[in-house]
Amino acid sequence: MNNAEFNAYKSKFRAAIRKALSESESGRLDEAAFPAYSHPNPFINWLFWQRLRKTMETMERGAPYQRVLDFGCGSGVLLPFLSGIADNVIAVDVDLIPFERMKAQIDFPSNIEVHDTRSFPLDQLPAAAFDIITALDVLEHVEDLSGTLTSLLRLLKPGGRLIVSGPTENVFYKLGRRVAGREYTGNYHERGIAEIKHQLASLARIEQIALLYWPMPLFNLFAAIV
Repeated sequence: MNNAEFNAYKSKFRAAIRKALSESESGRLDEAAFPAYSHPNPFINWLFWQRLRKTMETMERGAPYQRVLDFGCGSGVLLPFLSGIADNVIAVDVDLIPFERMKAQIDFPSNIEVHDTRSFPLDQLPAAAFDIITALDVLEHVEDLSGTLTSLLRLLKPGGRLIVSGPTENVFYKLGRRVAGREYTGNYHERGIAEIKHQLASLARIEQIALLYWPMPLFNLFAAIV
């Protein structure tokens, strides 16, 4: 995806997210990062979209794929891209309201299946079935990290990758949340990315993708390879 294509993708989604926010009750879409992906501050907005772009660039290098999974799909911001590089895309989340609000704004491709994990747990998916799984800014929220990681890695084909991003929770990140606005000041993270990476390193090989950005890293993006 070149600059023009990425900027067009970003503009379309950002406009849809802003419209969904304007039509929703205050705070309802915050955890799905709607305010961040549409933030008026250029740096905050750029930072969140850079995480997405780095993920896209990493995935494009191995495309096409047969099957990919987006764990914690949120608004579905990654799904149109995934649908273009994979035959089949499965997306799951514990809260599908953000995705439903986006469906009212955007026509998602037909090769995407979206499921609620409360009625469709990961163990219903076949083992060793996915080329890539994405888990962007979601694992810091889950209560049972160990069980979730085991379940996700079980789903990967040999050589498959689990791509993870998450907040560093360092002093710069915490300060940035306060500067960004009230939508970001809640204490709803179970852990930071360091703990997630440490646990994954005991289960799979880690490949660093990006640290956004030195010398004040706010997000870490890496892959766990089985």
